[in-house]
Amino acid sequence: MKNRIFVLGMAVTALGFTSCKGEKEKEAEKTIDTYTVYVDSVSNVPAEDAKANWQSIEATYELKSSQAETAVSDLKEDQKAKEKVEASKAKYAALKAAMEAEMAAAQPSSKQAMRNELFGEGKIGEDMNFDWVNAGNIHNVYQQFVHTVENNKDRYSREDWDEIKTMYEALDSRKNTVEKEGLSSEDNRAIAALKLKFAPMYTLNRMGAKTEEMQEAKK
Repeated sequence: MKNRIFVLGMAVTALGFTSCKGEKEKEAEKTIDTYTVYVDSVSNVPAEDAKANWQSIEATYELKSSQAETAVSDLKEDQKAKEKVEASKAKYAALKAAMEAEMAAAQPSSKQAMRNELFGEGKIGEDMNFDWVNAGNIHNVYQQFVHTVENNKDRYSREDWDEIKTMYEALDSRKNTVEKEGLSSEDNRAIAALKLKFAPMYTLNRMGAKTEEMQEAKK
């Protein structure tokens, strides 16, 4: 009788172990499926939406990818499961590369970023067209330019200062045209004061940036 109870107990234990093992494997397979479905869903997100939410997409992907790797281990490195995960990895890697290339292309160049800072978003492009500057707004344009340079002078490199000089000279050239169109005496005086403020600031800071650059090159 005792032997029968013992054998029955062992059978129940074995059955329970088999059942638990089966549930673990099912859970692992479900995790892998969730991962692959996520990658597929990301692939179908419109590019603009993906770019706007890329940080969140990346964070979620990293979590699900890690969970899928653990699930493969739980499945004793099952070959089909591994291949399924690897295929989704490759698919996401290609999507990520394309997305990062697109986002990099959308970023303004360092020169354009500076022009946006100095004059306003998109006001000055590669064509260097200053036709939008007129007698009514030129004082404000100079004011924004000089104050922006003053606020950021400590972070500009020598190359930045060279670009600033190019922009400044182009603005001055536009001023010569605007003066002929009827620039008020008050605005003319205000601009002259801003120019007096800019000139020594440019000279000293560009010299300092050049010195720092030379010292860095010697290291």
